[in-house]
Amino acid sequence: MIDSGYVMGVIAAMGAVTFALRATPFVASRWLNKHPLVQRLGEFLPLAIMTLLLLHSVVGAAKEDARGPWPELFAVATVALLQWRSRNALVSILVGTGCYVLMRNAPLFGH
Repeated sequence: MIDSGYVMGVIAAMGAVTFALRATPFVASRWLNKHPLVQRLGEFLPLAIMTLLLLHSVVGAAKEDARGPWPELFAVATVALLQWRSRNALVSILVGTGCYVLMRNAPLFGH
């Protein structure tokens, strides 16, 4: 049998490590906000991550559908056009998502 003191010690150690990992960005925020590398990453990384997520989603969804990438490409183009014209991310995303869902599920588009 495993000693209950040992189990409690392991759980306490895991909790301490988890807390330290979660607290580190808040404790180090003064240094991180002033560091030039972190500032550069803050400017570049969000766009890069969103682009990679978008490409991964579009390619993955297009591979699953026999119709090809057309619903995905149309939805991405709709979002880009609406964002360019309106500068309202919420409207762009909602309309683009709606177009995508309609094209994927409507029999009119060959489903």
